Amino acid sequence: MKIAAVSEDGVTISQHFGRAPFYVVVTVENDAIIAREKRDKMGHTQFSGETHTEGEDPRGHGFDPAAQSRHARMVEAISDCQVLLARGMGMGAYEYLRSKGIQPIITEIASIDEAVQAYLKGTLLNRVEKLH
Repeated sequence: MKIAAVSEDGVTISQHFGRAPFYVVVTVENDAIIAREKRDKMGHTQFSGETHTEGEDPRGHGFDPAAQSRHARMVEAISDCQVLLARGMGMGAYEYLRSKGIQPIITEIASIDEAVQAYLKGTLLNRVEKLH
């Protein structure tokens, strides 16, 4: 199993999915982390010059075709992962991840290793109230 976490420092989970510069991807076997890698991530910095159309989808921010295209580019690097850990994200990104078979989990745990262990123990809460 592969679990991705958005990060800015390689140790902690970023506060916001779209702003994080990279992913930390851990490979888990027998409830232990056996490998760790850093992968570049597209994000708000790269997309700042693109046109952002708001209100074109009745579901709200992050669901319009342009936003979904940005989400696709952000998620491409972790298409082999089953789970994504973040401490915040928009509803459009959250639903995009789900549609691609990646379970997004919004957590309050800052440490990547602690969050992974909580996930493996089945105690990691998905704080969907933090979605925006």
